[in-house]
Amino acid sequence: MSDATEIATPRASVFAGLRLTWTAVLAGSVLLFWLILALFGPWIAPHGEAEIISGTTFAPIGEGGLLGTDKLGRDVFSRLIYGVRTTLLLALITTVISFAFAAILKGWFDIVVSRIVEAFMAFPSTLLALVVIGAFGTSITVLVLTVGLVLSTSVFRVSRALGYDIGVMDFVEAARARGEGTWWILTREILPNSMAPLIAEFGLRFTFSILFLSGLSFLGLGVQEPAADWGLMVQENVGGLFLGSSAALIPAACIASLTVSMNLLVDWFQQRQQGETVLEKIDQ
Repeated sequence: MSDATEIATPRASVFAGLRLTWTAVLAGSVLLFWLILALFGPWIAPHGEAEIISGTTFAPIGEGGLLGTDKLGRDVFSRLIYGVRTTLLLALITTVISFAFAAILKGWFDIVVSRIVEAFMAFPSTLLALVVIGAFGTSITVLVLTVGLVLSTSVFRVSRALGYDIGVMDFVEAARARGEGTWWILTREILPNSMAPLIAEFGLRFTFSILFLSGLSFLGLGVQEPAADWGLMVQENVGGLFLGSSAALIPAACIASLTVSMNLLVDWFQQRQQGETVLEKIDQ
């Protein structure tokens, strides 16, 4: 490839020049903490996922367990650790599926698919998920595919807009003039230059997946007992609030910490990318 070609292609590392801030460090630490618990949960949890350890239901913190017990006398701390594995894993799978759906829904039938996506987006996402899950059951497979399909509509719109915007730029036109193929242009020109917004979009979709899945579990259409899920833990222990129990508040706080941390990281990443773009324009 000639030197002129390299100059015409403004690709750079997505993470080049990123400087950490205290909010990014704090958010990253929280996410790393939950990731460690998810990976090593079975060895950290003092009790089993559905093990009843006490005859006292809604025991307060420090009695019967480190964080008390739930409505059946199960250890809240142990279920919280097992729940983070379920919450993170399902959120990650649904987010990846949503991006895969968005990548598949392209090509010569772009106009037809766009109309289908717009039809899906006309329905509230929660209502659409409730109808599909209510019709096909509450299995993990149906849950993951449904949420992945619902999220893919937004990802499709974003990736399609990025593809069209970058596809008309000078360096892409130069690649076409050289006779490069569609796959080469997609993987070497369009995709590298759209990675920054796609990474930010992935983080936002991941956050929405956590909230969406937790909301479905709270409504009884997500993860089912005896499996542990943070949204399910809130739903099954909400009655303990009237007894002064924190069994429902603790998983709710965990959901908040996870989503807020992810949003802080996405905001930091976007701000750094915008700052680098401004500096590049000033240098030019």
